[in-house]
Amino acid sequence: KVIFITFSNIKIELIEPLGKNSPIKKFLNKNPKGGIHHICLEVKDIEVACDKLKLHGIRILGNEKPKKGAHDKPVIFLHPKDLYGTLIELEQE
Repeated sequence: KVIFITFSNIKIELIEPLGKNSPIKKFLNKNPKGGIHHICLEVKDIEVACDKLKLHGIRILGNEKPKKGAHDKPVIFLHPKDLYGTLIELEQE
């Protein structure tokens, strides 16, 4: 389940896991007090952004192909080990 709180230049996404195998459930098992799961950044062209990030050795999770996110826009996730432990999502504008 997802709900968004929207301000003029920021959105906060609150997420509740739907099943035992949910990535969010796994995160909450590791962090029972909760916390920030990931940060999402909007980009103009997700394919161009991915190509540039790969040139700098930043890995893209999954099959490296954008999928539809919560706003029906293309999204990808970057490997947290390449970004100081922070999971980053890129969403096309």
